[in-house]
Amino acid sequence: MVDLRAKREAKNMSQQQLADEVGISRQAISNIEIGTAKPDVKHAIIIGRVLEFNWVLFYDDEISG
Repeated sequence: MVDLRAKREAKNMSQQQLADEVGISRQAISNIEIGTAKPDVKHAIIIGRVLEFNWVLFYDDEISG
């Protein structure tokens, strides 16, 4: 699983700024960061693009078994 908070903070972005860029709520970003939710593929791709990482990392634990 990707450490979304660390990646977001490395870009000096708030949860709200990231949410606005992605088109989801700040609460959704918070839930992804604490691990209670995963983004759908569409939003995972956008988050990965905004924060410059491979969006597949959101699903790494599912892929690796």
